[in-house]
Amino acid sequence: MSERDEYPAGVPCWVETLQPDAQAARDFYGAIFGWQFAGPCADAGEYVVARVRGRDVAGVGSTPDPGATSVPTAWLTQVRVASVEAAAERAVEAGGSVLAGPIDARPAGRLVVLADPAGAAIGVWEAADREGAQVVNEPRAWAMSMLHTPDPAGAVAFYGAVFGWETEIFEAGDGMQVTLWRLPGYVGGEPQQPVPRDVVGAMGLAGDGVPPHWSVDFWVDDAIATAARAGELGGDVVAGPFDAPPFRRAVIADPQGAAFSVSQHLAAPAG
Repeated sequence: MSERDEYPAGVPCWVETLQPDAQAARDFYGAIFGWQFAGPCADAGEYVVARVRGRDVAGVGSTPDPGATSVPTAWLTQVRVASVEAAAERAVEAGGSVLAGPIDARPAGRLVVLADPAGAAIGVWEAADREGAQVVNEPRAWAMSMLHTPDPAGAVAFYGAVFGWETEIFEAGDGMQVTLWRLPGYVGGEPQQPVPRDVVGAMGLAGDGVPPHWSVDFWVDDAIATAARAGELGGDVVAGPFDAPPFRRAVIADPQGAAFSVSQHLAAPAG
């Protein structure tokens, strides 16, 4: 468990999904995660904040134009920055582009949505009243975001230029390698958490036919039960549940098509 009240620049701080039917999205996520919702937020339409133990964990809202079929329904990861304009300028200089913004989300803050050179979307967040998720790395809360890209070398250059991130190769077992994103000088989370405290994200090679994107992962108490419940509610279990120690994972698409993963931290075997 990790409670957070502030995020330094360069640290992922928030996740949200905007969907054509915002109420249906709230019903789905409320049922599988037990989220309570506060809102709607001022100047943000149907946007509401999901809460666990009375603390903010994610955002759920309506798409600005529900008829815009060219914009896929997805989860968006946001990274804390000191200035969205400066971050957008760095992104463009590094070969990326601006997809949307600056967007004033009063009184919470300001947002710009960027695309890296391969096309993966990521948000940058300039905080006012809301720094970001107040609970992370515990069941029903966001734990990690991962970039899936066909161009890891290009991603290393881009995210290093925009956020100052560095990388380290992690051997995940069965010959699988995962690249961890680190922010020099940053230490977050809790000492007992299974993910190193200076890690801010992960990266893997996108499979054939998989578009570049950032995925989001939520911790749960029981990945098998969560996947089953998601299916009962009209979601699609895309992969799993499967064991990838120290986690049991499943990949799920909600009824409107936004994909996410869930992870259950498995207890260490008795020795």
